[in-house]
Amino acid sequence: MNIERSIFTTFLANYLINTVATALVSLIPASTGGGVLTPQYISFVVLAVVIVAFFAWWQGVKGFNAGIIFGIIGFVVAIATAFVTGISGVLAQSGSFSQVVSVLPNFWPFLASWSTLVLLGYWVIPPVVIGWLKGKGMPSTASTMM
Repeated sequence: MNIERSIFTTFLANYLINTVATALVSLIPASTGGGVLTPQYISFVVLAVVIVAFFAWWQGVKGFNAGIIFGIIGFVVAIATAFVTGISGVLAQSGSFSQVVSVLPNFWPFLASWSTLVLLGYWVIPPVVIGWLKGKGMPSTASTMM
């Protein structure tokens, strides 16, 4: 598996998740009941899983290990993108590096939240399933025709 291509592919998938999936989910009316598992959040996770599964298929992930590697690369790319976006956003708004330094400790609670586990789940589970199906679980069309 080409690691450089995986980084590019996961970056593109992360971009689509953060823009297109978020835009589509924003069309769902917000729930008034509160809580974390809202229809918008569930729809976002489902769309993210579909996007990640498509890009894992497009990348040509074949096998369990290739799926794990692709998923971990995607997770790291998503975390790095969130970090760089947060830092650059603070720098663009304040224009002060001291303000950036004061915001850096706020990144740890972001990582320690349960939504990071959801992020890890939708980045690792679909590529592993796609890789397993393409590697061992799914028979080829040539063997089923005989």
